[in-house]
Amino acid sequence: MNTEEQSAPLADAAASSGQRTHPAAWLWLSLVVIVLDQSTKFLVTRFFELYERVEVLPVLDFTLLHNTGAAFSLLAGASGWQRWFFIALAGVVSVLLVAWIWRTPRGDKLLPLALSLILGGAVGNVIDRVVHGYVVDFIHAHWGAAYFPAFNIADSAITIGAVLLILDAFREKR
Repeated sequence: MNTEEQSAPLADAAASSGQRTHPAAWLWLSLVVIVLDQSTKFLVTRFFELYERVEVLPVLDFTLLHNTGAAFSLLAGASGWQRWFFIALAGVVSVLLVAWIWRTPRGDKLLPLALSLILGGAVGNVIDRVVHGYVVDFIHAHWGAAYFPAFNIADSAITIGAVLLILDAFREKR
């Protein structure tokens, strides 16, 4: 076999590695978010009592809280119907996000990244609602006596994903 014949498979391999990845390959990120979210919630519920507060930084506490509502505890005081409503809503949104990711053009990175983060966060929180009937929140940021609503890794992924989605929309306009 001469040198040209030996280098042909290497050239083919290099060409195939340059192909654009299918956006569904980003779904691994959703899985990472779900695993990180559920792992941190497991640890917090294992080692903290409800409402127990541990200062991490002067502006950040870990406090175990149960949120039966939506973002910022919206509808937390409802009679229980909101649990099933949020589970159904997250299920529909998750299916739509997977379809959107699947249809994203090959080579696009920002949009599937954003959608995968949102998907992982949505699934992480819906697992809590199915298993516990509430979402486990524990990250509690504050400035002095002014406290931001508690959140978790899933909420962080959803927020970052939403910001990236907005950035992608602005990028598309140009």
